[in-house]
Amino acid sequence: MPNRNEPRPSPWPHRLAVTLALVTFPLIWVGGLVTTYDAGMAVPDWPGTYGYNLLLYPWQSWLAAPWDLFIEHGHRLLGSAAGLVSIVLLAVVLLVDRRRWLLLAAIGALALVIVQGVLGGARVLFDERLVALLHGCVGPLFFAYVGALAVATSKPQDASVKESAAGRNLLRAAAVTAALAYVQLVLGALVRHVPLTASPQVFRAALLLHLVVGGVLAVQIVLTAARAWSARAAGGVAGPGLLLPVLVAVQIALGLATYVAKYSWPAWLGDYAFAASFVVQEKSLAQSLITTAHVAGGSLILFTAVVLAARSVRLFGLKAAISGHALDAGTSAAIGRRLEWRAV
Repeated sequence: MPNRNEPRPSPWPHRLAVTLALVTFPLIWVGGLVTTYDAGMAVPDWPGTYGYNLLLYPWQSWLAAPWDLFIEHGHRLLGSAAGLVSIVLLAVVLLVDRRRWLLLAAIGALALVIVQGVLGGARVLFDERLVALLHGCVGPLFFAYVGALAVATSKPQDASVKESAAGRNLLRAAAVTAALAYVQLVLGALVRHVPLTASPQVFRAALLLHLVVGGVLAVQIVLTAARAWSARAAGGVAGPGLLLPVLVAVQIALGLATYVAKYSWPAWLGDYAFAASFVVQEKSLAQSLITTAHVAGGSLILFTAVVLAARSVRLFGLKAAISGHALDAGTSAAIGRRLEWRAV
């Protein structure tokens, strides 16, 4: 039984972490649209917007603006919202829950969002594709970080100490999946931001590597889903584990559709009427939505893999280490209480 004399951690850090995740995913979507439409330089100054304070730019001018200015300024507003929620999260942690790990995690979230904002500003000020590439890689990393933070601050489902071979296998599989998902995301960003002066061979090599790692990731995700199903009795892992194969199937379909929308059907399909009559419509609504959905899908796969890994750490990581030692019943019970109340 929990010790009722110990105060419960405040639910607000978890609520704010979830809010931050809900703000960040649309931010990634709009950021993807900015890249798809080459709208990164639609506003030539930073941190302001055409001389105005970012938050004071007339909303009438924004809503009536050309599409590229509309999405670029909207991207900045969403980024500001993410920064504001990160500041509030840190303030709430300082006020109501000063656990050292949580304080460091909140500082980490704020630091990441600041780095991302500075990269976005540098991309405008220097108009560099390399900076845009870095900006496109840090955003999903921040999204995944917030997912792990949301799991870490949530209420524990089970504070019992137990050994589980299935749990340890899932923990390793989820960690590998998250790492591969991020590598794949970086390769995808490289394909989108290949320097204009690069030779066609550079683009082909980046695309081939993206496809190879994507195939490896798909296999790894299927194995991870099987591990999650084996460890489903622990609770909290079957959902994200089984969601991953669905996401990767959708992502593969979006990847194929993105290639067709941007570069047409492969030449060996030229004898078929549907391929011969197809015309690429650059920056059309369909092309933009498909391409951006593919980008956002990669971030969602990374987010889900990190959430699964974080839940696995909570359920199996520390418990496996604890149960690896011979503990008396009193010590085990005390550890169980600490796990429940500290939400480690």
